[in-house]
Amino acid sequence: MSRKKNINEYLKTPFLDGIELLNAQNCTVNFPLHKHETYNISLILKNTFCTELINKSFIAPTGSIAITNSNELHATPCDQTIGNSFFTFYIPPTVIKHLGVSDNIRFDDRVIYDTGIFSDLIWLSKRPNIFGALFEKKLIETLSTLLKKYEVSKTNKEDNEGLKLFIKEVIAEEDFSLNDIASKYGINKYKFIRLFKQETGLTPKHFLMLRRIERSKTLLRAGNPIFDVAIDCGFYDCPHFYKYFKQYTGVNPLEFQSAFTA
Repeated sequence: MSRKKNINEYLKTPFLDGIELLNAQNCTVNFPLHKHETYNISLILKNTFCTELINKSFIAPTGSIAITNSNELHATPCDQTIGNSFFTFYIPPTVIKHLGVSDNIRFDDRVIYDTGIFSDLIWLSKRPNIFGALFEKKLIETLSTLLKKYEVSKTNKEDNEGLKLFIKEVIAEEDFSLNDIASKYGINKYKFIRLFKQETGLTPKHFLMLRRIERSKTLLRAGNPIFDVAIDCGFYDCPHFYKYFKQYTGVNPLEFQSAFTA
């Protein structure tokens, strides 16, 4: 008997700035290039896990821990036949700072083999609905151990602020047209696309979609009706919204919102 695919659950803790969790079972969804404000710490439970960055990729086998840094563009292709199973802790930079480490750091080790930390995180992943003092204490201890044992370095803020002036002005707009940009700045739209991708890692179209998804997550967390969120964020209708939201997050909008309204 074949196992059900894409049994994904999104959760949120009531402490530590509301750490969010994704329990993905037999996931066959390919996550396109995107980024999070959080540090993503993923337990690889079944099948090799691949993370593709702008200029490199890394492979995390079953039993390892895969880490993606805050605001780092990455894509995650999943096995289309049997799927990948993993459990991700989305850790806000403020939590890292709370643990006595600068909130402006990056993990240099992307794939970690540590049976002790892995076992502790597995223990936490099996108790996602028991958000008591013991869970919080264990999570803080495990994160502290991870930060002490594995190399982190300070990021250069200039790396995240290197957008050219006109691109900064463009991305501050709610929406933009390539033809309007070409006219306003006197630049060929194809050259603009090339420069935009060079500076952000994304095409303008991809950037706008990612921004709509991030805005929709904020509105869903606040409890807004899904249809209203879809329209407010520029989607044609709910099916269109559901398609792209699940593509970027692994769960549909209702499943995501349920983590904040339960």
